[in-house]
Amino acid sequence: MSEPAAPKRASSRSATRQGEYAEASIRVLKGLEPVKQRPGMYTRTDNPLHIVQEVLDNAADEALAGYGRRVAVLLHADGSVSVEDDGRGIPFGLHPEEQVPVLEIVFTRLHAGGKFDKGAGGAYSFSGGLHGVGVSVTNALARRLAVTVHREGQVATLAFAGGDVVEPLAVRKAAAGDRRQGTTVRVWPDAKYFESAELPRHELVHLLRSKAVLMPGVTVTLATEKSGDTQTWLYKGGLRDYLLQTLPADPLIPLFEGEQYASGSEAENVAEGEGAAWCVAFTDEGAPVRESYVNLIPTGAGGTHEAGLKDGLFAAVRGFIDVHALLPKGVKLMPEDVFSRASFILSAKVLDPQFQGQIKERLNSRDALRLVSSFVRPPLELWLNQHVDYGRKLAELVIRQAQTRQRASQKVEKRKGSGVAVLPGKLTDCESRDLGLNELFLVEGDSAGGSAKMGRDKETQAILPLRGKVLNSWEVERDRLFANNEIHDIAVAVGVDPHGPNDTPDLSGLRYGKLCILSDADVDGSHIQVLLLTLFFRHFPKLVERGHVCIAKPPLFRIDAPARGKRPAAKIYALDDGELEAALDKLRKEGAREGSWTISRFKGLGEMNAEQLWETTLNPETRRLVPVGWGHSATTTFDATVKVLTQLMGKGEAAARRELMELHGDAVEVDV
Repeated sequence: MSEPAAPKRASSRSATRQGEYAEASIRVLKGLEPVKQRPGMYTRTDNPLHIVQEVLDNAADEALAGYGRRVAVLLHADGSVSVEDDGRGIPFGLHPEEQVPVLEIVFTRLHAGGKFDKGAGGAYSFSGGLHGVGVSVTNALARRLAVTVHREGQVATLAFAGGDVVEPLAVRKAAAGDRRQGTTVRVWPDAKYFESAELPRHELVHLLRSKAVLMPGVTVTLATEKSGDTQTWLYKGGLRDYLLQTLPADPLIPLFEGEQYASGSEAENVAEGEGAAWCVAFTDEGAPVRESYVNLIPTGAGGTHEAGLKDGLFAAVRGFIDVHALLPKGVKLMPEDVFSRASFILSAKVLDPQFQGQIKERLNSRDALRLVSSFVRPPLELWLNQHVDYGRKLAELVIRQAQTRQRASQKVEKRKGSGVAVLPGKLTDCESRDLGLNELFLVEGDSAGGSAKMGRDKETQAILPLRGKVLNSWEVERDRLFANNEIHDIAVAVGVDPHGPNDTPDLSGLRYGKLCILSDADVDGSHIQVLLLTLFFRHFPKLVERGHVCIAKPPLFRIDAPARGKRPAAKIYALDDGELEAALDKLRKEGAREGSWTISRFKGLGEMNAEQLWETTLNPETRRLVPVGWGHSATTTFDATVKVLTQLMGKGEAAARRELMELHGDAVEVDV
């Protein structure tokens, strides 16, 4: 008797039929393909400045490490840009493991570079970031990229087109006229990846000038081939001269400046060499000037190093006011009262900087807050108490700011009158009525709501716990919304009525400047996020448009790290698997024995106690809070967002959702 025929395996060819989902449907992006497919995930796409900056940052890192004294940028007539330095030159021999020229690896592999190893023997002690994508992104988004390296009596050249090698590595002996060492990179940005192919001249000049300020004694030049013009920057006066040149008004008191880095004897829980240089001016008029850098990388969106400066300034000024009993009755100082009139230049050195996003605009390293604050506070306290007259002038300015803020919040309260709807009983409100400071956290679950209530800042943070999942409101008529208790409570707590995209709602009753969605870091939490975002987009679109809606990002892991060297035992939090692996790598480099740490995975917010929730998710200085908007791309329009949400949330869109998952399901790792 013959055996039954084995079932036929699906042919890979069947995946070519539209809507078919089979083995061949899965596409693996290799090399630099991810960058070309989704350039906005790796760089700014409004113009090519950031991909040029990646090359410039490499040249600056050589100077930061003490190996270069010159960085030259040349704008060619054909639209290309050259960056030349006199550093050590990128190695071009074969990589011992990959057996590919190192110079080629640097420009073609997303996670390759000389800045990962910060320990003894590493090529760089301090450099910008650990994303490891840098100039490989530049190469991927360039029509052509040519590299010339002078190193150890030899000259190496290599050229790429669209990220692929088109002129293999060629090495010759250095001639009499060749320079001794250094790297030159010439980039032709590919216009198809950018909204504008033009480099913003003003931003480029500002970037180069700031590099010169932060690297005293290093000459930075910008030359233009068409006009023959050359600008040169060489600063020896440092941050003070730079800040004085850019201040909007005369400073109220002398500039507060300082510089401190941890030495071997005092580097408890701080790596040797970490620290900051700063210069701060207080003015009573004009828009403040604020620039911050980490290892010479400009951080336009600030971050934890700026938070450390803010914390140190506030603690010192508040201490002076308390010691001299200068605070009038009924006035409560807040950090923004000190910081709102402060102009500053801050340059931090952090051994292992962790940035938010690939373009490194915001520093997320939690240790940087304590690092900068601990270095800034003592010298300012000392200076204020040595110059009491100046301290009193600064105190008067700060107290005026606090009084103005409190008067403004009182006016808002009176204007609301007595006709306000009764607030939900489960809402734990904040004390402040300052719209610029107040935050409402929409928290998943009663247990997490309890931790949030205990861990929050009672002055500015309100908590509204949500029971279960919010109604999918995409197709709910506006006059039926309040039939759902959760949506009713959210609307009343926020203080704004539901409205449409073309309405002009009354926002005078808005009670919080930030509406923060706080859910578990798992699949159910993501579902709740989508339901709440659907509610805000469909029925409160003006709140989204004006930037009031945010998503809080709690960590998924906690690492209990043992003491290592001079560093005591510590708790380290990681947002996802990538951050977890980066944190473990850092522990290994700091001398922690493999497996000596304990990793805990949070099943939900309810597992966090109040202190943990504050430190990781509520504290404005150390949390991850992602603003929600329509997007930065020119193609991300309101109508396009409506189309996507209809596909995701519409009741009659099951077929469209299935097709979406079949096409893109392989691009997502789902934690179930």
